[in-house]
Amino acid sequence: MRIFSILAALAGLLGGTAVVGYFGFSQVAHALLSIGWAGLAAILVYRLAATTLLGLCWWLLVVPRRPLPAFVWGRLIRDAAAEVLPLSQIGGFVMGARAAALMGVPGAVAIASTVADVTMEALAQGGYTTLGLGILAARHPGNHLIIWMALGLAIGLTSLVAFGAMQRHGFGRAARLMAPIVTRCFRAAAVGRLAPVSEALRDIWTHGPALRMAGLLHFAAWIVSAVEAWMALHFMGIGLGLGAVIATESLIHAIRSVAFAVPNALGIQEGAYILIGGIFGLPPDAALALSLLKRARDLSLGVPALLSWQIAESSRLLAGRPPVAAGWKAERPTRTE
Repeated sequence: MRIFSILAALAGLLGGTAVVGYFGFSQVAHALLSIGWAGLAAILVYRLAATTLLGLCWWLLVVPRRPLPAFVWGRLIRDAAAEVLPLSQIGGFVMGARAAALMGVPGAVAIASTVADVTMEALAQGGYTTLGLGILAARHPGNHLIIWMALGLAIGLTSLVAFGAMQRHGFGRAARLMAPIVTRCFRAAAVGRLAPVSEALRDIWTHGPALRMAGLLHFAAWIVSAVEAWMALHFMGIGLGLGAVIATESLIHAIRSVAFAVPNALGIQEGAYILIGGIFGLPPDAALALSLLKRARDLSLGVPALLSWQIAESSRLLAGRPPVAAGWKAERPTRTE
C-alpha cells in the first residue's frame, strides 16, 4: 500500500507538472504572482479562521468538554498530514486524532470523535456538492457531467448514511470482523482497544443536537472554503461570480474525494480545475494558479504545524511520560441535553 501511494504521488506530480507546462509555466506563474504578498497573507489568516471553525465542529461531538485548542490543533495536523506529507487522507485522520490525544483527549474518544466528525463533514460535503450540481444544472443544463456526478453523489450519500448507522448500531460487530486484520497489521493488544472506541462512537451518535449542529457548521465551512477561492481569484484580478466559484469548488472537492487514495491529490486537483473551471469560464492559467496557490497555502501552514506536532511528540518522550495509548479507555460522558 505504501509503494502504491508513492507511485501514485509520483505519477500525480508528473501529471500536474505536465499540465502546467502544457498551458505555459510563465502564464501560470504570472497569474500566481499577481496575488501579491498581502493577498497571500490574507488567504493564510482566512484559512486559520476556517480551521478554527472545523475544530469547533469536531469539539462539539465530545462531552465532557475538552479544551477547544486540542481540536483546532488536531484539525490543523489532520489537514497538514493529508496535504503536505505523501499520505492518503486516512493518514491525516490518524495523525489528527493522535495530536488531539497529545493534548489530553482520551485516545478512544479522539479516534471515535474523528470517525464521527469525518462522517458529518462528508455528509455536509454531500449537501455542498448538491448545491454545486444545482448551479451547474441551472447554468449548463446539457452538461454530460451532471448525470455522472449525480449518480456518484447518490451512491456516496447512501454509503455515508449506512456508515453512520453502523457507527451507532453495529460498529461492535464490524469491529469483531476487523479483528483479524487489526491483529495482522498491528498487534493483538490493539484488538481489545476497539471496544472503547465502539462505545464512544455509540455515545456520540445517540446525541442528535450535537451531530446536527456539527453538520450545519461543516456545511458552513464548505461555503467558507469557496469564499476563500473567490477571494484568491479576486486578488488575481478575475471577477468570477461566487455562485460559479461554489459550483467549481464543490465539484472539484467531490473529484478529490473519489481520488482519496492519491496522496495530496497530486495531478488530480490540477486536472479537475482545468475541467470544471473551464465550464464556468475560468481561464486555464488562472485555474492552475489557484490550485498552486492552495498548495502553497497548505505548505505555509502545514509545515509549521507538523513541526509543532513533532516537537510535542519529542517532548513527551524526553519527559518520560506514559504513551498516549494509555488513555484509550473512553470516559462516560455526562450530557444534559
